[in-house]
Amino acid sequence: MELESRPLAGRVALVTGAGRGIGRATAELFARAGARVVLCARTKRQLAATRQAITKAGGEAVARVADIGSARQARSLVALTRQRYGRLDILINNAGILGPLLPLVAYPLRDWAKVLRVNLTGTFVVTQEAAKLMSAQRHGCIVTISSSVGRAGRANWGGYAVSKFGVEGMSQVLADELREQGIVVATFNPGGTKTAMRARAYPHEDRRRLHAPSEVAQALLRVVLSATPALSGKALGFADRL
Repeated sequence: MELESRPLAGRVALVTGAGRGIGRATAELFARAGARVVLCARTKRQLAATRQAITKAGGEAVARVADIGSARQARSLVALTRQRYGRLDILINNAGILGPLLPLVAYPLRDWAKVLRVNLTGTFVVTQEAAKLMSAQRHGCIVTISSSVGRAGRANWGGYAVSKFGVEGMSQVLADELREQGIVVATFNPGGTKTAMRARAYPHEDRRRLHAPSEVAQALLRVVLSATPALSGKALGFADRL
């Protein structure tokens, strides 16, 4: 995708899980498109690499090491965005963990609590704080990364699948609540993508058949640029043509 016009110029975007994979590719692309980007990840080294890549290319990025599974740290991300820029136009909820791939009857309670704390509750807290800021502005776009197993149940996907069903439902509720305030809320299923999480989930698949994270980032940019009230509440995917 050519970005000659810098279509996100003047906008502020928060991308969670920006240390690698889809999150990093999206943060870098949005910065090239003109957005000022706020980044978070749990790993300092990976987060620093993303920020360095953005600034080296002439973009602007603020980074904070954070685990959205901590409500305090999740809230601090939006607070940082407000303090630095006074606004937030785009939220990409990308951070998440896989957890064990086991039948639910054998799923350890500790892992269940951790996966839902990060993937569902953490995403909720970041989104709740972002929505407050966007409501004051009367505009914004919130896109949460989902999964095919969050739209149709599949054996052995445990807490991960349940958490993705949760963010699908949360996004539908928010879309209905926030539509009149000019805020577009949607979910996005990237499909098979060359990420570390995918490799863990499908260790024997042919990775040549998968999307590159940069391709998913381009699709997310199309979603953001097409964010109209008609899009709010939609469960979108990589193959959708917007």
